[in-house]
Amino acid sequence: MSKLDSQRESEAQGCPKVEHCPLLEEVELLRERCRKLEELSSIDALTGLFNFRHMQASLELEMERTRRTKLPTGLIMVDLDHFKNVNTLYGHEGGNAVLTHLGKLLKESLRVIDIPCRYGGEEFALILPNASLGHSVLIATRLRDLVRARPVDLGEQHIAITASFGVAVFNHADRDTLQAFISRADRLLYEAKNSGRDRICAEPPSPLAVEEEVTADEKKALFST
Repeated sequence: MSKLDSQRESEAQGCPKVEHCPLLEEVELLRERCRKLEELSSIDALTGLFNFRHMQASLELEMERTRRTKLPTGLIMVDLDHFKNVNTLYGHEGGNAVLTHLGKLLKESLRVIDIPCRYGGEEFALILPNASLGHSVLIATRLRDLVRARPVDLGEQHIAITASFGVAVFNHADRDTLQAFISRADRLLYEAKNSGRDRICAEPPSPLAVEEEVTADEKKALFST
């Protein structure tokens, strides 16, 4: 559209000039508000991570992508250890500080393509596109060590925290539904917690995926965690 045509359209809407059109400015303002509302609907307000609703939608899309491309999707379930004790000792302010702290660590430490989400309470879900089992375990190991090494500052107090991790991978040959895949990772998470916490439990590599996805270095990582 030429500048003259744009001016005529604006004048037809009661605006003498395009650059000073109140109606167009109002439309742009409404669009920006809609964009922000849409963003807020998918973000957890406390941690700044994606929320449970966004997590489900994103994981379903990644599973479908895996079926099409044969590239795996990793899923790490994370749970803060002894979080109830944090709330008891430091109150809800301390609990919220710990959750916010973990959210920041996750956002800073993952790849750009990864999708960190707050699953609920003190549990988190990390969706890892194109991540094999060995790669997913390496990411979980790095995060476990980082959480352990970075206490939470609460005024003059420092809250030491640890987390447990369950690692599963969806491959193109898998027939799991969304909920079945989440349940696989969740069971591994609770196995890690029941085994003493501050550790990682990963499923064994599937026979069909070993040659495609597990390198020698990844095998070493899998069995030395």
